[in-house]
Amino acid sequence: MLTDSKAKAAKPAEKPFKLSDSGGLYLHVQPNGSKYWRLKYRYLGKERLLSIGVYPGVSLAAARKARDKAKDQLKAGQDPSTLKKLQAQQRQDAQDNSVQALAEEWHALKSTSWAAITAKRQQEILNKDLLPYIGRRPVGDVETFELVGVLNRIVDRGALETAHKARQILNQVFRYAKQRGVAKHNPASDLVAVLPPQKTNHMAAITHPAEFGRLLVDIDCYSGSHTIRTALALAPLLFQRPGELCSMEWQEIDFDQALWIIPREKKKERNKAEGDHIVPLSEQALSLLVDIQQVTGRGQYVFPNRQRTTSHIRTESLNQALRTLGYDTKTQQCGHGFRASARTMLDEQLKLRVEWIEHQLAHKVSDPLGNAYNRTKHLPERTDMMQRWADYLDELKRQALAGNVVTANFGHC
Repeated sequence: MLTDSKAKAAKPAEKPFKLSDSGGLYLHVQPNGSKYWRLKYRYLGKERLLSIGVYPGVSLAAARKARDKAKDQLKAGQDPSTLKKLQAQQRQDAQDNSVQALAEEWHALKSTSWAAITAKRQQEILNKDLLPYIGRRPVGDVETFELVGVLNRIVDRGALETAHKARQILNQVFRYAKQRGVAKHNPASDLVAVLPPQKTNHMAAITHPAEFGRLLVDIDCYSGSHTIRTALALAPLLFQRPGELCSMEWQEIDFDQALWIIPREKKKERNKAEGDHIVPLSEQALSLLVDIQQVTGRGQYVFPNRQRTTSHIRTESLNQALRTLGYDTKTQQCGHGFRASARTMLDEQLKLRVEWIEHQLAHKVSDPLGNAYNRTKHLPERTDMMQRWADYLDELKRQALAGNVVTANFGHC
């Protein structure tokens, strides 16, 4: 019988040798000093070996327990080596098919068609709110009640909007797992009614011409930095998403063609078939860009961050400027609200075709034949629309200064 002291004292030799215990268990000592537990047994008339572990990580007592377990398996007609391999494969499968593994696979697959900010936000929700609680669970074993508990954690801290986004992520991850054949059902498909409903918060936007004219005058009088004032002045003229405006790069501006070409990577709503988004530049917009080019034209960004010139201004800078001008960004006007302002007045005041407006807002618009978004669709009409819109805004400013805003159709037909 082998003792722990004998196992510990065993010194390596030039060739491997064995220290036998009992019942086929022995310690295999290697020339490099490594010591491995092995069990010799017979199964279906053939001699087999079972690797149990490395000494001293696996003690003599633990090795004997493993031997006795293997003997019980043999009595039950099972091969211990085959069972060990099967269990190891099951553990690997569980790891490969964990919620975390499938979520990371899903995110890597889908993020190629997302804007960078969307991919980052989705990853943050996974890392902070979902994977710490269910990431290690085999995706096929997760039950709906577990997901309810995870979502309730988010709701309990007051992040209802995040909870709804997390529910959507869970539904997509488990649907992907089901499609991959590693889950038989989607436990997230029954989560719709478990969360309190979200309140619809429309972006604060002025849509009355007289009030909008006064806002434009106030923007012209903004006494903050020239960079912020220019960005704020361009916001109503171009009515693109604040993130796209604030991250505008000089290489995106085609002065000869009077176009701002936003790369598809920056767009929020796009798919692989979509290209860049084209924004025709009115004379007024070009004038603002030519002016600011004298200040920031040597850098990458049209609106560089004052503290970090290798980055651009934050979208919150636009909202802060509006608050400085006396506008409540929650109830009156926010940076994103210029899109709603333009959408409403281009339709109601200038009576322009909705599909032109929607294309210019970079919304997905299908034509009567069901064709998808086309970046050059209605480009001549949109170019004319952007100039008419800029001229209309100039008129609103003039009327605001004169105290008599014109709200009727403006511009040539």
